[in-house]
Amino acid sequence: MKNFQNKIVNIIGFPIDLGADRRGVDMGPSALRIAGIKEKLEKLDYRVVDSGDIFIQIMERQKISNPKLKYLNEILRTSKTLAAKVEKVLEKGQFPLCLGGDHSMAIGSIAGISSFCRKNNKKLGVIWIDAHADMNTDETTPSGNIHGMPLAASMGIGNEKLVNFYGFYPKVEPQNVALIGVRSIDHYEKLTIKKYKPNVFTMSDIDRLGIYKIISRVLKLLKGNVDHIHVSFDLDSVDPSVAPGVGTPMPGGLSFRETHLLMEAIAECGCISSLEITEVNPILDDKNKSAEFATDVAASIMGKRIF
Repeated sequence: MKNFQNKIVNIIGFPIDLGADRRGVDMGPSALRIAGIKEKLEKLDYRVVDSGDIFIQIMERQKISNPKLKYLNEILRTSKTLAAKVEKVLEKGQFPLCLGGDHSMAIGSIAGISSFCRKNNKKLGVIWIDAHADMNTDETTPSGNIHGMPLAASMGIGNEKLVNFYGFYPKVEPQNVALIGVRSIDHYEKLTIKKYKPNVFTMSDIDRLGIYKIISRVLKLLKGNVDHIHVSFDLDSVDPSVAPGVGTPMPGGLSFRETHLLMEAIAECGCISSLEITEVNPILDDKNKSAEFATDVAASIMGKRIF
């Protein structure tokens, strides 16, 4: 495994809940810090810098101008700040670790990473670990919630303001995207997947093939095609029996050991260059156990081992 310990991990909090209807995920970055994410990484011999949280205006001080793109202007404004911070962290040779917040965070994080890759002649690949495909657009969304759109937008699909965010598109080519753990896909998302053909591995695939075979296949594919692998980990990919405190809980998810094995395999590959953790909701949690689990998972992807 590549030695990441010479890297500085730079934590960026993005306490956004504007992308979803259910409140509480804006407290996710705080819950992850309370669960000791910085200390757990320091035990792995990383140097960790916490850059604090990006300020985001609360819902109560805003109006919805487009019910198909709720809170679009504030999401774009704050995502631009996040993208610039992530890009700057990478330019310093550091490892960005973004803490959310709902999954609309990925609009900014992936834009910043992609911009860095473009300027340095690198290709970006994304491993999207999630119960949901997050490939809706303003034309297909049943809710208008932007946390259901970031992957589509990053691949250049959807509303012009999201697609052209940060001045270019696509941020990542569909063939360099792998979705893992998906078990809730809307009708029009299925059509989009069939058209653009990102690599999709559902929970049924995991049941049949096993998580190690799937992540091995994904890593082999991406390592041959890209230079920078970003992992976007939505905690709702995990079964609610393990992690109940998530923005959109969905039964039938990854088990405790499947999640850790997935992350351990990525760590062994030595090819991860950035990470984000999204949808941690302390309001729905039990004594912060979901955030505790998420920080342990982060330690696994950064190299922690049983032996």
